[in-house]
Amino acid sequence: MFGELNPDQSENNTIGVSVIIPIYNTGKFLSEAIESVLQQSFRNFEILLIDDGSNDNSASVCRGYVDSDQRITYYHQNNSGVSAARNAGLSRARGKYVYFLDSDDSLEENFLKTSFDAAEKQNSDILIVGPYHCKRRAGLAALPTCAQFLKREFLEKHPDIRFPEKIQPCEDGLFSHQLLALTSAVGTNPEGIYFYRQHESQNHRMINGNTGSVMSQIPAWINILRNFYREYDLLDTHALHLILFLEHEPFGLRYLAMNLTDQQKSQLHQMIKSYVAELMPYISEDQKKNISRPFLHFVSIEDSSGFQVYYDDYVKKEKMKKKLYFFLIKCIPLKALRTNMRKTMREKFER
Repeated sequence: MFGELNPDQSENNTIGVSVIIPIYNTGKFLSEAIESVLQQSFRNFEILLIDDGSNDNSASVCRGYVDSDQRITYYHQNNSGVSAARNAGLSRARGKYVYFLDSDDSLEENFLKTSFDAAEKQNSDILIVGPYHCKRRAGLAALPTCAQFLKREFLEKHPDIRFPEKIQPCEDGLFSHQLLALTSAVGTNPEGIYFYRQHESQNHRMINGNTGSVMSQIPAWINILRNFYREYDLLDTHALHLILFLEHEPFGLRYLAMNLTDQQKSQLHQMIKSYVAELMPYISEDQKKNISRPFLHFVSIEDSSGFQVYYDDYVKKEKMKKKLYFFLIKCIPLKALRTNMRKTMREKFER
């Protein structure tokens, strides 16, 4: 199905990167996503178009590209969700590395080259891509799909770790969190630039508007995590990694960021508090320094009803502290020292 070797392919016919594009009714954006891969400076790739039961013009767009480039293959499946589409693409991938591109987004022309080169140089099972995510490398508990450049051999060693189907949002967080717990070979490529498109029909916008759907899935998230840590016997070594995930996902992205009712907040508080209580015996006092004060307060209180007052006050004080720090930095006479201090403070407050 594939044509002749291009300059980036080695003598043994290996494909460098499998770019998997799950598709559902994104026909008006799809050409831009595919073109951004075809125009990459790195040429040794395959594109797997996984149509998850679209009922717009996505299929015809895909077939047009399949006819024009032998590196592109198209698969259609009944609508089963983005996780099933990504997993279907992964099962067919042949590249040394795998990358998942959303069908309404696009890549800067050197994205694959800088990512492939960085992964090879750093011998990475997981390469974190993008300046924003690379800055947060320390203590990172999960990654969005766009920031994951993955070695396929590593994925094949763990066939039980795949995108959890029938779960969205958090499917990418759960997938990446488990993978991050299974390797220390994690590299970075801050030069990889991903163009993220915002539009009203995006899945996350619709999901975040349906708090009941998200709340109903969170027990399944916890069950996946509990089973994973039990199966791999990781609590003794990775309990902090798990707590940081709970702080990031159900607490940060759901409790704090979503418009939950008081009842939903109370339910979510009890779910998180109960699970963290199971994990705390595995956490040392020194490790607790890596957990934010708001989250430690959140899991220690009996009733969440007064938490928002505490959190608003905390945010206000942090903003005042930031202003004070940067004001004091202005008073430092040495320019080089001022520059370094500003950089340090920005990194501190961006965490």
